[in-house]
Amino acid sequence: MLKKTAIALALCAASALSLAQTKWDLPSAYPATNFHSENLAQFAKEVADASGGKLQITVHPGASLFKAPEIKRAVQGNQAQLGEILLAAYQNEWQGFGADGLPFLADSYAEARKLYNAQKSTLQKKLADQGMVLLYAVPWPPQGLFTKKPIAALSDLKGSKWRAYSPSTSRIAELIGAQPVTVQAADLSQAMATGVVESFMTSGATGMDNKVYEHLKYYYNFQAWLPKNAVIMNKKAFDALDKASQDAVTKAGAAAEVRGWKTSQDKDQEYIAALKKNGMEIVEPSAALKADMRKVVGDPMLKEWLQKAGTDGQAVVDAYNKP
Repeated sequence: MLKKTAIALALCAASALSLAQTKWDLPSAYPATNFHSENLAQFAKEVADASGGKLQITVHPGASLFKAPEIKRAVQGNQAQLGEILLAAYQNEWQGFGADGLPFLADSYAEARKLYNAQKSTLQKKLADQGMVLLYAVPWPPQGLFTKKPIAALSDLKGSKWRAYSPSTSRIAELIGAQPVTVQAADLSQAMATGVVESFMTSGATGMDNKVYEHLKYYYNFQAWLPKNAVIMNKKAFDALDKASQDAVTKAGAAAEVRGWKTSQDKDQEYIAALKKNGMEIVEPSAALKADMRKVVGDPMLKEWLQKAGTDGQAVVDAYNKP
C-alpha cells in the first residue's frame, strides 16, 4: 500500500511539474554550428537553469521551423515566442531596420556599437508598436566580397550573378550593375553549386558555414558594414510569465548580447584564416577599390536611406555621429 501511495505521489508531482512548465520555440535561419546559433543554445540553457526548469526554450536552427523571412511574423503572431532575425532584411517594412546594412556607415566593432546605441531606442519603440520586445542584438563579422574571379574595379562585377539577402545588398547589385538574386543563407550552398550566384558580400562566418571556398576563389576583405541579428520576443508571451521566469529571460538575454559581441569579434580573423587554409585567396582591397566602393555604393545608399527614413533616420545618424 505504501509503495502504491509513493508511486501515486511521484506521478502527481511529475504531472504538476509538467503543468507548471512553459515551453517556447525560438526559430533561427542559420546552421546549428554558427556562432549566433550556439549563442542561442547557451541562452536557452541559462533560461532553463535560472527558472528552475519552469521555462524551456527549444532553439530551431537552420530555418527548420520557419524560413528566414517568416520568423518576424511568426513571433508577432505568437506562433513562436522568440525568434532571431536579421534586422536589415526588414528595411522595406521600416527603414530603421536597415541602418546597420548601410555600407561604410559603421565599419568596425566600435562604430557598430555606437550605431547600435544610437538606433536602439527607435528599434525598441517600433517593435513595441508591433507587440514585440527587443531582447538583444549581436553583429555579424564585417562584410567582405566573395567573387569567382579577381577584380580590379567595381566595373569588373558588372553582369555577375549577385546574391542578395536584404534590400541593401540588392541595391548594391543595382549600383554596380550586377544581377541581384535573392538567396537565403540556408540555400546559399546549392545556389553556388548550381551557378545561380557567383559573387556577393557577406561575412567570413557565412563563408565558412557554406564552404564558399568550394565554389568561389577570392575574398576581398572590405569590412564594409556589420549587420546585426536581433532576438525578438512576443510581448504577450513574456507578460504571461511569472516574475522569476521573466527575470531569467532578461538576464540571460543581456548575457547573450555581451557574449555574442565578443565572440563575433574574436572569430572574425579566425574565419578569414580558415577560408585561407581551405584555399581561398584573401585580398586586402586597394585604396582605389575602397574609394570606388564608397563613391559608387556607400555615399549614394546613405543619401537614399536618409531620404526614405526621414527625421527618425536623421536622428539616428546624428546621434551616431555625435563625438
